[in-house]
Amino acid sequence: MTGSQLGQGLALPDFDGNIRHLSDFAGQVVVVFFGYVQCPDVCPTSLQELAEAKALMGSLGERLQGIFISLDPERDTPQVLRAYAQTFDPEMVALTGSAEQIAQVARSFKVFYKKVPGNSPDNYSLDHSAGMYMFNPAGRLQVYLRYGQGAQAIAKDASTLLHAAGLAPN
Repeated sequence: MTGSQLGQGLALPDFDGNIRHLSDFAGQVVVVFFGYVQCPDVCPTSLQELAEAKALMGSLGERLQGIFISLDPERDTPQVLRAYAQTFDPEMVALTGSAEQIAQVARSFKVFYKKVPGNSPDNYSLDHSAGMYMFNPAGRLQVYLRYGQGAQAIAKDASTLLHAAGLAPN
């Protein structure tokens, strides 16, 4: 992924209404994941792996920032997003926006998502890409993490990026 420009236009409000950009997290390894709160399996598994990776990194874990971007602005209100994201990691940032804003950011990452109708109008699911995007401390995309790679792989990649940036002890 080195040299990719995916996601460079990220600009969405967080659960406090502040517009966030990748540059807000300079000096940290940032992992971006797209999903939705009512996701039954992929989303909670991925966010749990990210939280476990942070723990595996010890004190270096302070430099691993998770960003959860909701693909479901109809149901994922800022209050719901805060509670959900911070269940996994109190420092995790969750972003939302209008359907148009989210579509634009998803396109900038080449993320696929599609609403799948359920048995009532408000009972639906979303099919969506399940990978995570890891940015180095300078804000450049470096690693694409496939779903299910596990916390150890995330921690190893994040530690490698921190060492390469001179932000971790040898």
